[in-house]
Parts: sequence; C-alpha cells; structure tokens
Amino acid sequence: MEKSDFKYFVGVDISKKSFDIAIIEGDDTASFVFDNSQKGTRAFIRLLKNRGIPLESTLVCLEHTGIYGRLVIARLLEKQVNFCVEMSLRITRSLGIQRGKNDRLDAIRIARYAAKNHNEMELYRPVPEILEKVNALLKVRDQLVRFRADLGKHPNELKTFDPELGKLVQRHIRKTTKCLNDEIRRMEGEIEALVLSDERLNTTVRLATSVTGIGMFTALYFTIFTNFFTRYETPKQLACYCGVVPFEHTSGSSIQKRSRVHHMANKTMKKQLHMCALAAVRHDPELKAYYERKAEEGKNKMLVLNNVRNKLVLRVCAVVKRQRPYQKSVA
Repeated sequence: MEKSDFKYFVGVDISKKSFDIAIIEGDDTASFVFDNSQKGTRAFIRLLKNRGIPLESTLVCLEHTGIYGRLVIARLLEKQVNFCVEMSLRITRSLGIQRGKNDRLDAIRIARYAAKNHNEMELYRPVPEILEKVNALLKVRDQLVRFRADLGKHPNELKTFDPELGKLVQRHIRKTTKCLNDEIRRMEGEIEALVLSDERLNTTVRLATSVTGIGMFTALYFTIFTNFFTRYETPKQLACYCGVVPFEHTSGSSIQKRSRVHHMANKTMKKQLHMCALAAVRHDPELKAYYERKAEEGKNKMLVLNNVRNKLVLRVCAVVKRQRPYQKSVA
C-alpha cells in the first residue's frame, strides 16, 4: 500500500502504566486511554475495529519510549498494522510552538504529526530476536563495568592522600571486584555464544571486526543500532548518527565559527568509535601515517582523531556492503 493511501491516523503516547491514543478521522479527533498491559493493547485493537476503522488503511504513530512501548509494538506487529516509531524531538520540532502539555494533548499532536508527514515517515521494521537478546546482555555488561569502575574510584583516590586507609578499603572490596570480573567474563562468554549461534550475526561481526581498530562489541553495537546495517541510506548518514561528521557554523560575515560535530548523536557509538580510533592509529599503518602527517601539519589532534573515526565508519559500511573482509594496505 502507498503511504498516500492512509485515511486514518492514530497517535499513541505511552507511559509506564497507560497509553493515550488519538484518532484522526477526517476533521474529527477522538481520544481514549488504555492500560499499558496485554488486556489494554487488545482493547485498543478492538476499539479500532468497533469504530469501523480498517487496519490496512490506518497509520499508527508511536513516540519512542523504550521498553514502555514493547507491549503495544508487539500487538501491532501481531495484527500487521502499519505503524511508525518516531523520535520525540522530531515530533515536537515539526509542530512549531506548542503551549501546554499532557498525555491526551501529546497523543493528538503525534496523530497530527503522522497526518502531516506520513509520506516521509518510515514504517517500523522489527528487530530480530537475536539482536534483542544480545542488546539486553550488552546493557547488563555495561552496568557491571560501570559499577566496577565506580567501586575502584574511592580506594584509588584515598591511596593518594592516605595510603593506609586506601589499602584498608581496597582489601574489603577485593572480593567484590573479583566477583564482578568473573561475572563480566561470564556475560561476555554468553554474548560470544549468541553471536556464534546465528550465522548472519556471526558473519556481520566477522566482517566489521576485519577493520583494524573495530572490536567485537563495537561491531555488535553497529549491528544492533542499524538493524543489520539497514537503517541508513548512505555511509555518511550513519557517520552523522555516530556523531563524527563536522557541520559548518557560519552566518554572513559576523559569525565564522569552526566546523564541529553536532551534539545530537548516539553517544554510545561515539564513545566506542573514539576507543577504536585510538587503537587504529597505533596498529593500522595507513591511519597511523595519516594521523602523524596531519599532526605535523599543525592540525588539532582531536580533529584528526575524529577524521579517523569517520574513516572507520566508512570502512565498516564498505565491508558489510561488499560482504568481503577489509584488505589492509601493504606499506
């Protein structure tokens, strides 16, 4: 079905305990509230049918709310409803100046956004179950790594100013730190087992990690956030999403600021790529020579490092598109 054939638009604003919907039928708008539960999602679909709204000519638009929207999304997928999951900032900025805010108004605004922009919106594509599992384990691993780092900060700082107290504290957290290390290794083993269990995921990770500097976890983040490298049209779009593309900041003759990356980016990918770039300029002869040459020319080292991040994104996109491992240049 063409996007222009949609006749009904439904906006859904989801919170932890309930979700509000707004239905636009011609010039009329109706609002309803349901519990955010299996029973509530069934009642939502039943309401559309009772009002004589055909699902095949209806576009449902949800605001991205993480895990709170999983029940609604699962029900829409089950009923094969056409729907989109949009970023809240995109919806807010597209509607101009707005006054007042509550769940009912938000649902109406989402429905109006869908009616206005449905030709440019991308229908939701479900994430494969294997990526859902890997993503869940990666989040747990990240929490454990952060907790381990936080746990070690206090004794390390204390040893600088009071070595005796620092040793005392470190002795008491040693067992906890060991348990955390063991759990992190166990989690990493489970993630590797999941990767090996799925041929497509294993192939994608193997291709991405053939690029010098890209590790397994960075390759997994690439795969998860892009849904197997399908959520972008050009490599530059993905690089922009990762926050490594500088944008010009000038206006007339009075504003002549240097180009810089935008703050709207995937911070996880940006952090991962920074560590990858540091590894690449040490172990990849081509990137090492590039980094040293630009540094000698007087370029800002962080600017050069950002260029290396950009190059890594382009290389990963190339190997995945061609389905061939990266071939290193012979020095």
